[in-house]
Amino acid sequence: MINVESPAEWRVADLETDQSWVYDIDDAARRDLTQVIKAAYVPDLPLFDYTRHNFELGAAGAVITKAISEAKHGRGLALVHGLPREGLSEKEFELMNWAIGLNAGVARPQGRLSQYISAVRDVGTEYRNASGRGYSSNAKLDFHVDGTDLATLGCYNIAKSGGQSMVSSSVTARKILIEERPDLAEIAHGDFYFSRQNEEAPDEAPYYAQPLYDIYDGHVFGKWNRNRVQSAQNIEGVPPLSVAQHETMDVLDAILRRQDVMFSLYLKPGDFQIVNNHVMCHSRTDYIDYDAPERKRLLNRLWLAPPDSKRLPDSWGDFFRSVEAGSVRGGIRGHEHDDACRAFEAKQAASLGMSSVG
Repeated sequence: MINVESPAEWRVADLETDQSWVYDIDDAARRDLTQVIKAAYVPDLPLFDYTRHNFELGAAGAVITKAISEAKHGRGLALVHGLPREGLSEKEFELMNWAIGLNAGVARPQGRLSQYISAVRDVGTEYRNASGRGYSSNAKLDFHVDGTDLATLGCYNIAKSGGQSMVSSSVTARKILIEERPDLAEIAHGDFYFSRQNEEAPDEAPYYAQPLYDIYDGHVFGKWNRNRVQSAQNIEGVPPLSVAQHETMDVLDAILRRQDVMFSLYLKPGDFQIVNNHVMCHSRTDYIDYDAPERKRLLNRLWLAPPDSKRLPDSWGDFFRSVEAGSVRGGIRGHEHDDACRAFEAKQAASLGMSSVG
């Protein structure tokens, strides 16, 4: 087992010393973007009816494009400060996130309802049950990756307390695992079984097998979600975890939470975070929310397949459906993926020159 060099292999001190992964939108660009969103917004118009040509993102768009490139090809993480927040309603802020996504890739469905943008807010979901999803709870989350190439979060409101974001490099974690426990690194390159949390499409099994790490064309790809591995243990046909697999999971989680590996930050209103799920794991602390509905914690989440993505390992194919570079892939098709969804994906893919829909 050998280490693979990657710009996404960083420690906390690296991010603190070199802040080139953090970007700022200035006041003029923020005012211009606000005007663009307000001019384009049509109440009750479905998001699928907008195209990227409805939005000239201007100087703010150029900053966001650089940040997305850093997440795709650099550290795997980028943060943009200064998106317009004041003066935008929740729906207008959602549309701004959607507009950014239209210019960056093809949005992917995110759950049982086949939604293409998610409101990350507490609606009382039980994170640990068989159908649990963390984004709709206020629970502390395990380190995990999302089922997509890129995930973005645009912050509208923060919690009363808590809700701190944590990000760790899965590439760094693999390197440490190889150095300290090469026996477990070998286990991590073998299959683990993941539950689909009762969100599988009609043509999908309720679980799938995938290694925690694989390599293709000199690039490391990581996959981790303890909650889904544990949930899969209750599904008929899934083999029980071995003692070595249990130990691998525990050691990997411990590495991801080491002080020099785990970077912590609080997103502020107007912040926009981009994470490359193939090289980053992310988490969140639990939080206490405000009582007033208009003040409750709210972020908008997009999952994106960008047109310049890398080819994935074949072992990623069961979940992502397509492993080809630049393809429309990933996401959770769920139960409501219909002709309107397919038409949107095909239209958006064509506008970006992406040739296939996974």
